[in-house]
Amino acid sequence: MMFTVDDLNRMDAPDFAAAFGDVAEHSPWVAERAAGGRPFADRDAAAEAFAAALRGAARDEQLAVLSAHPDLAGRAAVAGDLTEDSHREQAGAGLDRLTPAEFERFTVLNEAYKERFGIPFILAVKGATKEMILAAFEERIANGPEAEHANAIDNVCRIMRFRIEDRVAG
Repeated sequence: MMFTVDDLNRMDAPDFAAAFGDVAEHSPWVAERAAGGRPFADRDAAAEAFAAALRGAARDEQLAVLSAHPDLAGRAAVAGDLTEDSHREQAGAGLDRLTPAEFERFTVLNEAYKERFGIPFILAVKGATKEMILAAFEERIANGPEAEHANAIDNVCRIMRFRIEDRVAG
């Protein structure tokens, strides 16, 4: 369902949370806090309110949002347990059509990344190819923990922006 910015600004808190609670993967509190930024001047302002809610959260809250994200081409994808948004985004990047060797490479990188950083590898995959995703994986796994926390937050903010752009008329 497409909304206008006026729709967002008129919604009561429960309706706003119901319509946008899944913009941050399994973390409706981000939408609840973003709603406090209303009225939104435009769609960009709505996306910025979601980003501000996440960036302004306590570290443990941020880690909970990051940890709620599924592995790219991981077990949840194979089992069909992705959210509708995650499924569409991963399929758009071709992650639902990996060869066995590519799937194995993603599995190894997912496990190594989680072992090193304690969170799943998060990349806003809209517009990316599997080759681009693998290259980003291999580049970022060499980063330090603080750089990767910042990268993950930046990518969640991009994901939220894409999801808002899919739901709110520009």
